[in-house]
Amino acid sequence: MLTPTPLMGLVSGFWSFKTLAAAVELDLFTRLAGGKSITVEKAVAELGLAERPADLLFAACASLGLLERDGDGYRNSALAEEFLVAGKQYYFGGQVRYCDRRTYLAWHRVGDALRTDRPLTWDPDTQESMFETEDPQLLALFWEAMYSTSIFTARALGEAYDFGAHSRLLDVGGGSGAYPIELCRRYPSLRATVFDLPHVVPIAAEKAAAAGLADRIDTVAGNFLHDEGLPSGYDVMLLSMILHDWDEPTNRELLAKCFAALPAGGAVVISELLLNADRTGPASAALMGMNMLVETVGGRNYSETEYADWLSGAGFVDAHVVHFDAPGANGVVVARKP
Repeated sequence: MLTPTPLMGLVSGFWSFKTLAAAVELDLFTRLAGGKSITVEKAVAELGLAERPADLLFAACASLGLLERDGDGYRNSALAEEFLVAGKQYYFGGQVRYCDRRTYLAWHRVGDALRTDRPLTWDPDTQESMFETEDPQLLALFWEAMYSTSIFTARALGEAYDFGAHSRLLDVGGGSGAYPIELCRRYPSLRATVFDLPHVVPIAAEKAAAAGLADRIDTVAGNFLHDEGLPSGYDVMLLSMILHDWDEPTNRELLAKCFAALPAGGAVVISELLLNADRTGPASAALMGMNMLVETVGGRNYSETEYADWLSGAGFVDAHVVHFDAPGANGVVVARKP
């Protein structure tokens, strides 16, 4: 029998996110690191919560797989212990905090974005892009969020595509350097460069140094939108979660720059949440497209067939898709320069 139960799941979806965001804001999972447990009664002293809200929060977190019962109390689940404890290598709290602070309230007005075709998180009349902000805390949250998402996406990419066939990687718009770090860890002969804006590349350099890879990962400052060309001397170029930020003409121009800078036989790798050919899913890609409506001027999530067409138009050949499952992408479109 058809019922509105699936619709209720959609209607209440934000309950799950805001429960997670509230727990992260309270540093709940960090407080419970290392196997500690907490009872509802202890929450009064340790979290400043009264009995009723503590009871409701703990039950909700347990239902979401974030906490587990431990006698009369609760402790971190394996998921929370690994990814929601501040200071751990793969801390995901930056992504939670960033979305809670920057995009959640903007999504309340998504109807305005649909009617006006304008972003809601920044003003295109006074700012050049969504990446321009005078708030250093928000900028730090953004790069922390991107790094935590990209690390595991890069790991999945490294398993799905053989970068051992290449020697020098240019990560175009590489941000904090998560992809080069993970790929260089997996492929000992690979060297990489992060190409990004001048205020971004120091973050990548710091991350590479912390990973012990400063001798194999360097940075070049530039602007892939406005620079006449991209740096040369690389046999593979990576565009990870980049093309969904821009419209088709901008993306075609960027792919033409990649083609011009690559040597014969060089490859371009587009890593994205790819829509299927008839643009009916998957939901992760389609909903990210809606987020691009909220966050960008011309961005959207594109289908694998669109990317293949653009690559062909730029002169690339042998375009093919490699699918995988990761937080920031469900596959890559790979092509080579003849």
